[in-house]
Order: sequence, then C-alpha cells, then structure tokens
Amino acid sequence: MEVRIEPAHADDLPAIETLLEDSGLPRAEIERHLGTAVVARAGPHLVGSAAVELYGPAGLLRSVAVAAERRGQGLGRRLTNAALELARRRGVRHLYLLTETAGEFFPRFGFRTIPRTAVAPAVQQSIEFTRACPDSALAMVTEL
Repeated sequence: MEVRIEPAHADDLPAIETLLEDSGLPRAEIERHLGTAVVARAGPHLVGSAAVELYGPAGLLRSVAVAAERRGQGLGRRLTNAALELARRRGVRHLYLLTETAGEFFPRFGFRTIPRTAVAPAVQQSIEFTRACPDSALAMVTEL
C-alpha cells in the first residue's frame, strides 16, 4: 500500500500520541505543534510522524517516529525530509534536535553533534530541553 506524507490534522493527535508512546518518544505538548507536523499515511492508517517547533529563525525537529511494522522502508528519511522542507518554508535557519537513539541517523541530513549549551536560547527553553528529554540526550544542529 502506498504511503503518503502530508500535513497533520487535529484529528491525528490521538494516533500521533500513540505512535510516540510506542516509539519511546516524548509526547509533551505535541498538540501545540500539529500545525507544523507531517504524518505518513498508509490508506487510513497513520504510520509515521515528524514535527517542527518554531522559534523564529531557530527550530526544533521532534517526534520523528515510524510504526514498528513499517521501519526499514525509508519512511523516517521521507518524514525527516518533509520536516526539513517545512522548516525551510517557515524561515528556520538553524534546526536542532535531541536524540538518545538516532545519533547515527541524522547526519545524512546535515545534522552534526553540538554541545547543548550551543543550542539557540529560545530552543533551550522548549519543553523538550527543559523537561521531556534527559540531559544525556545528544544535541544536534543543521543549517538550512
């Protein structure tokens, strides 16, 4: 079945939250960022998500998740590319992320590891930095 990448809608929230929980990713305040989220759909089923939090010229990539049964099919790459394009269209110049498990995945998109203290101050105030992700999470950035 063909998988479409498209903007998220408000009624996608329960499925996104379930996907994040199943993937071991934080759900904290994802509802605030549905307008800058993309999803992967296989027919009526949501099988992936990614979101960008906007902080002026800085942004935070979060919630890149793919349903377990769909992993290894390139959906994470497609979702990340869609989120990067969304961030570019919204004027983001520096896109950050935090990860505990995917540090080897994101360099193919231009992300590089940086100290957490080098992250834009507005992004450091996000829920992801202040409460949702542990201090041990790797910080990364790419320039768009």
